[in-house]
Amino acid sequence: MKLKDKTAIISGGSRGIGGACVELFAQEGANVIIGDVLEADGQALADKLGDKVVFKKLDVTQEDSWADAVATAETQFGGVDILVNCAGILTFNHVADLTAEEVRRTLDVNLYGTIIGTQAVIPPMRKRGAGSIVNISSTDGLIGSNAHAAYIASKWGVRGFTKAAALELGLEKIRVNSIHPGGVDTPLANPMNEEREEYNKRFVTFAAQRACDPKEIAQGVLFFASDDGSYCMGSELAIDGGLTAGLYYYGHPGAPDIKFG
Repeated sequence: MKLKDKTAIISGGSRGIGGACVELFAQEGANVIIGDVLEADGQALADKLGDKVVFKKLDVTQEDSWADAVATAETQFGGVDILVNCAGILTFNHVADLTAEEVRRTLDVNLYGTIIGTQAVIPPMRKRGAGSIVNISSTDGLIGSNAHAAYIASKWGVRGFTKAAALELGLEKIRVNSIHPGGVDTPLANPMNEEREEYNKRFVTFAAQRACDPKEIAQGVLFFASDDGSYCMGSELAIDGGLTAGLYYYGHPGAPDIKFG
């Protein structure tokens, strides 16, 4: 087991990518703190996975809430080895119609939450003599897109913060890396809960020709969190079915057979 006797805090761990990480980490031998504001979902997942998984309500925008999560990890399991910053929110709006409240809330959860979460685990990781922090950014932290400019700004911020933190914390054997998912079937990206077969049709312009399962993202997170990724510091992994690889010239050889119009 790749995470035997390690302890991880996973924010946004009640469902989606975070939930998939919780399940995989538990399978790989880790103790896990599920940190989330979704209490019912988080507690249900913890109950399902047994005594090595504990739910703790976590508002990632509040330093006191992070301190409580870290204290729970130390009390229950003796420390913190891994942090997965996965909590995030997404809204759709034209850039001209973005409200100040919408922008601030998005940056607070997605970027500020990542920063103060990282700060919260530095002391316990220093006690351990090492650690791994995996920040969930997005393909929207690598390229631009329409209809969610605040989210894109936050995810580029996560990417940049990861680089800076990796340089500083890497000197203390605390590794910081980022995952950039694209086209994932989660409640965040698929709020209408379309069936997978129907949802896959949204990704016919991807080389993969389908949506991504959260479990596929969790495998990438596991790589960075475990000793398999021991030489990765400030690295970024796009798990996106080819979204960021480039663009197709439709109607020419090597492109999907898509009829437009």
